[in-house]
Amino acid sequence: MGDKFDCLRISNQLCFPLYACSKEIVKRYKPYLDPLDLTYTQYITMMVVWEEKEITVKALGDKLFLDSGTLTPVLKKLEQKGYVKRVRSKDDERNLIITLTKEGEGLKKQASEIPAKMGQCVKLSSEESAQLYNLLYKVLGCMEPEA
Repeated sequence: MGDKFDCLRISNQLCFPLYACSKEIVKRYKPYLDPLDLTYTQYITMMVVWEEKEITVKALGDKLFLDSGTLTPVLKKLEQKGYVKRVRSKDDERNLIITLTKEGEGLKKQASEIPAKMGQCVKLSSEESAQLYNLLYKVLGCMEPEA
């Protein structure tokens, strides 16, 4: 019979393997992102910008589950590198629009092999990968927005 503190054992926490996997996967990206001079957060930001071509900071933050305080320095750095432009919306000055540049589009070709290389690091079948993907997004979908 377990004691009343079994709930605090790390082996009983769902959050720990999620945290550890996330940290390890991000670490595995590093050798592929270093030649592109991108951090993981910059890379996932660029993935959304590559897909959208133009997006507000708010919409970008919603897609990446990042707040503007985290996103602002990332976007400033990407703009300094010439991959994106940040422009105030003409319709509403409060909205900052992120636009992909020609250099940013060129980076996409350089990054195109990264997903396949990362796929080799994770030893899951395509069915297991799909199941994990669906479960993780189910968890994300159940999360209450922060107050």
